[in-house]
Amino acid sequence: MITVGSHAFTEQHARSTLRHGSALVGLLTEGLPEERLADVRPMIDQTLDLVQRVADDEDTPLDDRLSGFWSAWREAASALRSSGVLGPPAEGIVAHLATSDGGVPKASAETIDVGWGGVVGDRQADRRDHGRPWQALCLWSTEVIDAFNAGGDRLAPGAAGENVTVTGLPWERVRPGSVLRVGSVTCEVWAYAVPCAKNAQWFADGDFNRMHHRNGPVSRIYAAVTEPGTITLGDRAVLLPPD
Repeated sequence: MITVGSHAFTEQHARSTLRHGSALVGLLTEGLPEERLADVRPMIDQTLDLVQRVADDEDTPLDDRLSGFWSAWREAASALRSSGVLGPPAEGIVAHLATSDGGVPKASAETIDVGWGGVVGDRQADRRDHGRPWQALCLWSTEVIDAFNAGGDRLAPGAAGENVTVTGLPWERVRPGSVLRVGSVTCEVWAYAVPCAKNAQWFADGDFNRMHHRNGPVSRIYAAVTEPGTITLGDRAVLLPPD
């Protein structure tokens, strides 16, 4: 295993994280107005340059390359929050919790314990594309689910594989770079969850890609845990203020 702080990566996940590095950095500013990014654009560009340099640098130990990228991404995300471009704090509540031993839908839970690697007892069947520390928690919105169902789909909290379903948060602002406090857990949003064919069953037309983030603020999100803890139904879900 390769560790970055309290986060543990398999070698495969460390290498794939570096391969995805440019895309992960790009998500920080995707869709944001360029005129509001003037203060942070130099740091974002520096982070992209670092990713491009370390991705295939076999002369530098893998753990050093991964640690450098992890720190650079977090610094860029912090700068983005400090710029105010992600907006003010907001608050919702935890409407549903779910875990499984692999596959969807996940089973409902009243309380979940969350460690550095995610929900204790939760597992993804596909460990090649899941299980990286920046995918530790998967979260979604009841408002997004309700909007899909109003059009004839058959989604329910936990059906698409998310661990935590929240209500009341402006989902368009729960995006890479933002920080959430959910129950006693703090997490950083790193990426959108790419839809998979297992979720086709919930859509009237079978088009599971309608939940892809390219179609607007409809995607589940992935977050890295920065403070482990416990989440219980009805807990506050807070989009934290800028650093």
